[in-house]
Amino acid sequence: MSDAVQPTAAEVRAAAEAVKTALDRHLAAVERRSGEDDPAVYEAFNQLAAAAETYDELLYDRYDEVTPFEIPGTEDALPPYTGPEEPNAVSVLIRRDYSVVEPQRLLAQAQRVEAADYDDGADADASGTVHGALGILFGEFEPDEIASRHKEFGLEEGDSTLWVTASDEQADPGEWLEAPFEGVDPQRVVCRFDVSTVFDDDLEDIDEADEEDEDADDEDADDIEDLDTELDEDEDLEPLDSDR
Repeated sequence: MSDAVQPTAAEVRAAAEAVKTALDRHLAAVERRSGEDDPAVYEAFNQLAAAAETYDELLYDRYDEVTPFEIPGTEDALPPYTGPEEPNAVSVLIRRDYSVVEPQRLLAQAQRVEAADYDDGADADASGTVHGALGILFGEFEPDEIASRHKEFGLEEGDSTLWVTASDEQADPGEWLEAPFEGVDPQRVVCRFDVSTVFDDDLEDIDEADEEDEDADDEDADDIEDLDTELDEDEDLEPLDSDR
């Protein structure tokens, strides 16, 4: 990282102080916990994890050093499930991130859709802008189809997640449409599935470590083979005369 974008020493120090504060808050919440699934402990845990992760990143960016702490993943951060044993209804929450990497391809696809839907041809005001083209394509195709054909639409996949939450009864029609993603209770998440390139990086690190171990094993095997060869050659030497 260049000096121009490095965090300052003061920023690293402030992040370290934030970790200390979060540690005190977490300990206090644990000491005052009202039960096994105390929400205050859960909140303090997440604050501590976030503070530690921020400090770790700034420390690495500034000094090329890391902490010995392992930041829990998103699945580990979820509290224990306390929803109904037999849910009468479920909600499926999906988020998928995309980058618009080929705007011209996106615009062309939107114009094709409009040309097929309207006899008088495409509406340049709608399909001539990126946000307009996105509205057309996401209105025409199901989200799963866009996910499977994203490259055709000039998009590049980012992170995605799917949460399944349990509820006692289905919401009334139109009840949550104004704020569909608010009020999600983490303790009612039945399961979740995350997709991110960060997991690929972890696998690559594991593969690289395995390859290094294999290389080390191969070198050890080569050393042993060379030693065996040397010993075989020594066996061909004339034995020493003990009388000499």
